[in-house]
Amino acid sequence: MTRFRPCIDLHSGQVKQIVGGTLSKKASDLKTNYVSKLPSSHYAQLYRDSELSGAHVIMLGPGNETAAQEALSAWPGALQLGGGINETNAKQWIEKGAEKVIVTSYLFPDAKFSMTHLHAVLHVLNQDRSKLVIDLSCRRQGAKWSVAMNKWQTLTDMELDEKSIKLLEPFCSEFLIHAADNEGLQRGIDEELVEKLGQWCTLPVTYAGGGKTMDDLDKVKRLSSSRVDLTIGSALDIFGGQGVRFEDCVAWNKQQNTE
Repeated sequence: MTRFRPCIDLHSGQVKQIVGGTLSKKASDLKTNYVSKLPSSHYAQLYRDSELSGAHVIMLGPGNETAAQEALSAWPGALQLGGGINETNAKQWIEKGAEKVIVTSYLFPDAKFSMTHLHAVLHVLNQDRSKLVIDLSCRRQGAKWSVAMNKWQTLTDMELDEKSIKLLEPFCSEFLIHAADNEGLQRGIDEELVEKLGQWCTLPVTYAGGGKTMDDLDKVKRLSSSRVDLTIGSALDIFGGQGVRFEDCVAWNKQQNTE
């Protein structure tokens, strides 16, 4: 069943909406759509009050640990946390209140996939794959998609396809996939990727990138045969957007539950 999934993106300790492809080591490259004056805990409480489970909190770079903890404390055991997760901190973030941890770059030392690193994370989680989300965020390369790491700036040796999905499904409980070239641009979703994810994935999968209207929720539902969830960020009114009202997303989810 397709659902709207909320997010809390953290950058330099603040809740922000950023054009994903502009994240790099050069501050001058960064393009920001929205900087909230409200703390991360406000959004966590909002999602809690609205009964929106499965939200992901992403730490985009350093200096976000305090803000992340504030969000987790507002809704303990219900939020997924990603950004810099590895074998040294995965267990601690679960203990600090994350429902699940999201792992990305750690799985790709030197931009090459490491099954050893995946097993290391699972080991500290006591082999409990229900606590692990694998982030396979990607960038389009012609007719294919390459998994990207390091704030989506570095392409890895893994192609996002049915083969890689089947390889990783036994080790996690769900996938998170940002289409980095669409992220933050409000130009529409990568329809082909959404359709492919619906075909490839048997686990829950959340797509993010380009959502701009309520019609995108219906589109994702149709393209994926109700197998893919959608995150909408910059277009949401709670993040300064004009394309989508948050309360409409909440109502849409409730409607899906009744069908």
